[in-house]
Amino acid sequence: MPIIEQNTVAAQKGKGTMYITHLLTPKEMVGKCEMFARVKIPVGAALGVHQHVGNNETYHIIQGKGLYTDNGETYEVKAGDTTFCADGDFHGIETVGDEDLIFIALIISTK
Repeated sequence: MPIIEQNTVAAQKGKGTMYITHLLTPKEMVGKCEMFARVKIPVGAALGVHQHVGNNETYHIIQGKGLYTDNGETYEVKAGDTTFCADGDFHGIETVGDEDLIFIALIISTK
């Protein structure tokens, strides 16, 4: 069974720094996915609202609580929740509470 080396990068795409651990490389995703990753957004940080064009994105919340923005509407999310941002839509997420927000992010190409 091959073990894929994980690659964690720090990114600033909103408020503060978030940490993205890529779980698959482009080789394993064979052009069908653009990202499959574990994302950690520390307390007080946020991933800013952004648009998806040519792809969609799903978050599955593993730990913590967040405020998820979907096309201008805001919802509270918690561990066990799954969100979906369709091609052409906008979304973002912010950590709330005193625990880091951790989720799995999957970006699938719609091209």
